[in-house]
Amino acid sequence: MKCLIAIPARMGATRFPGKPLVDLLGRPMVQWVYEAAVQSGVADRVVIATPDQEIVDAAAAFGGEAVLTRHDHLTGTDRLAEVAEEIPAEVIINVQ
Repeated sequence: MKCLIAIPARMGATRFPGKPLVDLLGRPMVQWVYEAAVQSGVADRVVIATPDQEIVDAAAAFGGEAVLTRHDHLTGTDRLAEVAEEIPAEVIINVQ
């Protein structure tokens, strides 16, 4: 069975703009989430789903994988649906 963990992340959140890249103990927040998802061992692949190039660049800098999505999604789940169209998987886990 192919399992994908997808982490929706965007810079434009209304409650905490820029949250994915806020520094927590020397690493961006999204890196902590990505690494925990990888270490869980439940997925064949882990990706960050984002409309923001700066998050894609940050993921590349720490060795993570990010998929650039459209800006017009209303929810993180919508963002994951776009990723699901591109990456075949039997199970998709939404980690927010």
